[in-house]
Amino acid sequence: MTLQNLEPQLLALTPNEKAQAIQILVQSLSSPWRGIEKTPNVCGGDACIVRTRIPVWVLVNARNLGISEAQLLKDYPTLSATDLANAWVYAIAYPEEIALAIKENEIN
Repeated sequence: MTLQNLEPQLLALTPNEKAQAIQILVQSLSSPWRGIEKTPNVCGGDACIVRTRIPVWVLVNARNLGISEAQLLKDYPTLSATDLANAWVYAIAYPEEIALAIKENEIN
């Protein structure tokens, strides 16, 4: 789909629908990692699964310790398989960040 194809549909939206569309677009621009968010003063600003206080590093550390995805889903019932997949992709993209968070939290 191109913007040129989408333009007539966007213009046909009600003002309320346009506002909702803008909110969706702004949100997608501010959070390039689908399903992962960093919020100041929440879990030290660490990358977390969206709408939770479950840091990505906690999940990666658990997996490193041999905990299976099935067990993680059981231990964290609010998580989905998609949440775990998003966490793994984020961890691959930012290995130093995750390793540092694990190390810092092992000390504390």
